[in-house]
Amino acid sequence: MPEETGIHELLTLKTIAETLNSSNELKPMLDTVMGKLLDLTGNTAGWIFLSEENMEYEFAADRGLPPALQRDNKQPMQCGSCWCLERLWDGRLEHAVNILNCKRLSNARQYNWGDTLGITHHATIPLHSGDRYLGIMNVAAPGKAHYPDSELALLQSVALQIGSAIERMQLYSTEQRRANLYAKLGEFSAALNITASECISPSILVEKTTALIGQYFDWPFAAIIGQHAGKFEVHAAAHAANITPELAPFELSDSFKNRLRDIAKGQRFATLTSDEEQEITNSCCSEQPVTERVVMLAVPFRQITAHGSAILLITSPKALASATADGEVLEAIAEHISATLESVQLGEKRREIARMDERNRLARDLHDSVNQILFSLSMTAKGVESMLQQEHTSSHPAAEAVRDIQELSQSALKEMRALIMQLRPAGLEAGLLTALQAHGQQLGLLIQTERSGVLELSRNVEEGLLRIGQEALNNVLKHSGASKAKVSLLLNATEVILSIADQGKGGAKRRCNTDTNESLGLHIMKERAEALYGHIHIHSEEHQGTTVEVTIPLPLQST
Repeated sequence: MPEETGIHELLTLKTIAETLNSSNELKPMLDTVMGKLLDLTGNTAGWIFLSEENMEYEFAADRGLPPALQRDNKQPMQCGSCWCLERLWDGRLEHAVNILNCKRLSNARQYNWGDTLGITHHATIPLHSGDRYLGIMNVAAPGKAHYPDSELALLQSVALQIGSAIERMQLYSTEQRRANLYAKLGEFSAALNITASECISPSILVEKTTALIGQYFDWPFAAIIGQHAGKFEVHAAAHAANITPELAPFELSDSFKNRLRDIAKGQRFATLTSDEEQEITNSCCSEQPVTERVVMLAVPFRQITAHGSAILLITSPKALASATADGEVLEAIAEHISATLESVQLGEKRREIARMDERNRLARDLHDSVNQILFSLSMTAKGVESMLQQEHTSSHPAAEAVRDIQELSQSALKEMRALIMQLRPAGLEAGLLTALQAHGQQLGLLIQTERSGVLELSRNVEEGLLRIGQEALNNVLKHSGASKAKVSLLLNATEVILSIADQGKGGAKRRCNTDTNESLGLHIMKERAEALYGHIHIHSEEHQGTTVEVTIPLPLQST
C-alpha cells in the first residue's frame, strides 16, 4: 500500500512537471495544471490566487468552482480578502495547511449566493520560489474537512513546482517585454527627435511627447504632472480609453502630495499603490474607464517646466509581473525627454539672443540713418521758415507748406524715436517698476508702485513685462477715466506677477468687443504673455475699476 502511494505521488509529480514545461503562457499553464492536479488527487475544485504585495492579489485560475462562487462573473473570488491570503501576507503561511473554514464559502452560505456543492473546507498551499512568495493554491472536495499529512506533503511538492514555473515564466515574460519596450523606445526616440527639430516651444513639446508615448507604448494612461502654488496640475496626458484629463490644478491628500514630492526629488522610478493610483486617476480624469488591473509607475523629470521638476506617470498592463522592465524604459524616456527639452530651451534662448541682436542692429541703423535724415529735414524746414520770416514773406504760400513740412518731420522723428525705443527700450536699467512709473508719469498718471520679493529677471521677461505694462497704462489713460493707477510686482522662485489696477469706470471686457484698438492692444498683451509661457487675466466690473494681472513662470534656479 505505501509502495502504491509512492508510485502515485511520483506519477503525479511527473505529470505536473511535464505540464509545467509545456507552455510559457502563465494563465493557460495554471489552468491546465489545476485540471491535472484535481484529476490525479481526486479533488473536485481548486483555484489559485497570485499575490506578491500585501492586500493585492489576482484570481488567476480555477477548476470546478461551485456555482455560489461563480455568480456575477466570479465576483466572490475577485474582491475582498480571506483568511488564507491574510495568513500569507502576515507571514504565517509557510506550509500546506487545512483551513477549518473558508470565508468565501461561509459568505456564500450566509448570503445565499447559490449551491456550494457540499464544499465547506479546503487545503491551502503557499506558492513559493525560494524566499519569494507568489500566492496560494486551494483544493477542495465535497464533505472533506481534513487532509492527511501525506496529501498535504504531495500538494506542497506540487506547489513548489508551480512556484518555480511561475517565476521562470515571469522572468521570460519580463525579458520578452523588456526587449519589446526597448525596440519601441528606439522608434519613440526617433519620432521625438523629429518633433524637436520642428523648433516648437517646450510646452508644445511636452504635449506632443505625451501623445508619442501613447502612440508607441501599450501603457493605457500616460500623463506629465507638475506642482504650482501648492497644487498639482496636468501638463499633458494621453489615455487609450479617450478619457478626458482635467488640465487644471487638482487636489490630492497631504500624504500623497508628500509622496509625489519625494518622487520628484529622486532619480529612479517608483511604483504607486492601488489607492494612490485610484486617487490620482479620480483627481485628473473626468470619468473612469473599466479596465483590467494595472500598476502605476512614476518617474521624475529634471527642470522639465518653468516651475521646476515634474513627474511622468504611466499605467502598465503588466501588473503582477515585475515592473522593472517598464520602469527602466520609463527612466530612459524621462532622461531623453529632459535632454530634448533642454536642447529646445537652449535653442529658444539662442534665437531670443539673435532676435535681440537683430533688434539692436535695426535700432542703431534707424538711429544712424533714417533718424538723422528726419532730423536734418526738420532743421532744414525750420531754416527755410526763418528765411521767409526775415524777408517778411510769411504770407507767402510756401511759408505754410514749410511749416507743414516741419510739423510732419517732427512728428515722423517722434514716431521714429518711439520705434527705436521699442526695439531697444531705455529705462530698464533702473528697474521694471521705475520704467513703468516713468511711462505713467509721461501719460499724466499718478503711479503708485509696490514690490514683493527680490529676484533678477532675464532681459526678455523684463522687456515683455514692460511692454505689457505700458499697454495696460495706456488703456488706463484712454478708457478708465482714472487719474492714477497702482503697479505691483510680485517675485518668487517660480513666477513673477505684474499687476496694474485702477479705480476707473471698469467694464473693459465689454468694451473690448466693440473697441477695435483696445481689442488689438489686449490681443497683443496676451500674445506677449504667452510668448513667455505665461498668461494674462483681466478683472473688470462696471464702476469698480479694472485689474490687469500677468503671470510669467520662471526657470528653476540652480543651487
